[in-house]
Amino acid sequence: MEIYGLKTCDTCRKAIKALPEARFVDVRADGVPGDVMTAAHAQFGAALVNTRSTTWRGLSEIERAADPEELLAQHPTLMKRPLIADRSTLYLGWTKDVQAALGV
Repeated sequence: MEIYGLKTCDTCRKAIKALPEARFVDVRADGVPGDVMTAAHAQFGAALVNTRSTTWRGLSEIERAADPEELLAQHPTLMKRPLIADRSTLYLGWTKDVQAALGV
């Protein structure tokens, strides 16, 4: 199991604490592998982009209109966090539903 997020993100820290066996990947330093990003984009679509972030507010309208995968490749901090990969299943966020599905 991998948790993709930011080490400074409080929500990611909660997920890491609750899932100690998971491997954490800092998207700012290491990015998200292309195959994982493609699968996440196919599953979550535009919901993968955090439109409430400071980074999003700093983008121009032209930049915001870009393909979400390209946008996240250029600005990894725009990804809604955490993205959790458990074998072939992906989870986005740290909601009660995600916690229940992971048995936390």
